[in-house]
Amino acid sequence: MTPNDDMLGIGRREFLQGAAALAAAAAIPAVAQEAGASSANANSKKLVGIQVGAVSFVDEGVERVLDIFQQQGHVNAICLATFTYGRGIAGRQIPGQPLPDHGKQEYDAQTFRGGNYAMPHAKFYEKTALKQTRAPDHGDVDILETVLPAAKKRDMQVYCWYEDVFDRNVPGIGPLEEIDLAGRHATTLCPLNPDYREFLIGLTQDYCQSYEIDGVMWCSERQGPLNNLLGRPADPTRATCFCPLHEKAARDRGIDPARAKEGYQKLAEFVKAASAGQRPTDGYFVTFWRLLLEYPEILAWEKLWTDGKHAIYAEIYRAAKAVRPTAQVGFHIWHQNSFSPFFRAEQDYGAFAKTADFLKIVVYNNCGGPRFAHAIDNFASTIFHDVPADELQTFFDHLLNYSGEKNHAELSKFGLSADYVARETRRALEDVQGKCKIYPGIDIDIPTDAGQKKTAPEDVLAATKAALNAGAEGIIFSRKYSEMRLANLAAGGKAVSEFGSGQ
Repeated sequence: MTPNDDMLGIGRREFLQGAAALAAAAAIPAVAQEAGASSANANSKKLVGIQVGAVSFVDEGVERVLDIFQQQGHVNAICLATFTYGRGIAGRQIPGQPLPDHGKQEYDAQTFRGGNYAMPHAKFYEKTALKQTRAPDHGDVDILETVLPAAKKRDMQVYCWYEDVFDRNVPGIGPLEEIDLAGRHATTLCPLNPDYREFLIGLTQDYCQSYEIDGVMWCSERQGPLNNLLGRPADPTRATCFCPLHEKAARDRGIDPARAKEGYQKLAEFVKAASAGQRPTDGYFVTFWRLLLEYPEILAWEKLWTDGKHAIYAEIYRAAKAVRPTAQVGFHIWHQNSFSPFFRAEQDYGAFAKTADFLKIVVYNNCGGPRFAHAIDNFASTIFHDVPADELQTFFDHLLNYSGEKNHAELSKFGLSADYVARETRRALEDVQGKCKIYPGIDIDIPTDAGQKKTAPEDVLAATKAALNAGAEGIIFSRKYSEMRLANLAAGGKAVSEFGSGQ
């Protein structure tokens, strides 16, 4: 067996063949027509989703929230945040950001805890140490049990929307944590850890078997050690994972763990020096490339970590289909895909389509401006430190196919264009070749800092139309309802209605 034949304990050929068979057998059913929405939206047969946390239903009432979704956004699918310990998809507005014009007019930083907002059923977690993950935020409320009946009466689909953001206080979590380059435990969990993988399998099957849901959407906004190291000029030693499980998997592939770690340590030293402006004699990029040539194990370890993450996607797909074959299984593709050509190279939509019914691609154009500018600044402080930031952005615009965007000085203030949304939608559709659906995520009031681009109704209208006109099979209003202003949600609904009526 060659080193690449064994994919993290899963036979690579068996893995790909099984995934392809499952993908071929699964088909997305037509989106149910929403009750009370315009006939234009009903006839469009596009999925119109919205991401929402449990707190919104608790604060505002289930029927009231569903009324707003249908009347304002023409929504027919709810992406309900059912598991997370992070505030990106759950909880009220982030403290320090303006409160929206609905819900409780207060923050919940002191009461937010996170976890599983549905009711865990013990039999699904017998193979994992993570048995106590029930969210205490809303007492005995099971958010799926609470929302599902009301949504079904309105012919609205419900998807469990969950992510790999954990808390260090979860009982039993310590041995599952990644190990960074300095030997410290990280807050993230190792994708090769069997306890972690069994937890995700159990969580997925719990949702799909215990509740009459329409599907699941898994999110993992994480990247491998090379990308993490280049993106952390302040402390590149936080790159992960260098645990014993990764060392064993590396040896199985013919990779020398000691050489890989030595290469990463030298790269971390280079990043620290580069961010401090200590220019090597031959320049920053040449020195970086020389390290990759001297230590090919750096790229091999990056591939090892990324394969582990992507193998989890396939396991989630198989777990869901095993107990609910009609469940639609999709994955959230992190926004970093829009800013780093190195990370983008690892996100092969065509490969994802083998084990996905849909992909929610993040094309948040308003906050995308500040995020892209920040990414450029990071790269301009490390491997491209010889290149001025404005020139580096022009270079990245060419690499990422972003013609006509604002320059570096203006990007944070004005954001990315609706044309960026259209281009990225078309790219995804071309890559998957009809093998899975593409649902672009539309930015509505995702937090940005003072002086940076804020969402306006015309932004949502233009972005939603751009995605639909580019051929998307649906859209998902993002990041979470508890951040959104109603006028901006209504602008997305207007775009959906106008698209359905041919305007």
